[in-house]
Amino acid sequence: MELGQIHMIDVTQKKETERQAVAEGKVQMNPATLELIRKGELAKGDVLAVAKTAGIMAAKETHRLIPLCHPLQLTHIAVEFKLLENGNSVEVTASARGVGKTGFEMEALVAVSVSALTIYDMCKAVDKSMTIGEIRLIRKSGGKSGLYLAD
Repeated sequence: MELGQIHMIDVTQKKETERQAVAEGKVQMNPATLELIRKGELAKGDVLAVAKTAGIMAAKETHRLIPLCHPLQLTHIAVEFKLLENGNSVEVTASARGVGKTGFEMEALVAVSVSALTIYDMCKAVDKSMTIGEIRLIRKSGGKSGLYLAD
């Protein structure tokens, strides 16, 4: 293939199967910021409610954000958070599910990414040193390649 060439993968001949993907990531912050999230005392409001909504909305728009992703019909998207005292971070987990000819990995990863960015946005007035990282696929099922579990 010549450099600069791009191609959307043709999934016409693939079989529709039930598929699911789960991704996770972390937002590291100062202990005081984590406490403000826990108490719901940030000026912009309920950080986790807004971040959850943002993640769900982003998953539904993945094909508009990532150029070669196919538009998929999500049947379920969930975004969950764990406040981790040890490590001063918020762990973000997203799962995306549906029936299709290609997987939902990107939808889960986009949901985690946008949820994490939203947490940053909601908290940046009190903690500009936050870091977002460790975003990865942890589980995928369905399709020809079957089950994938991260180490």
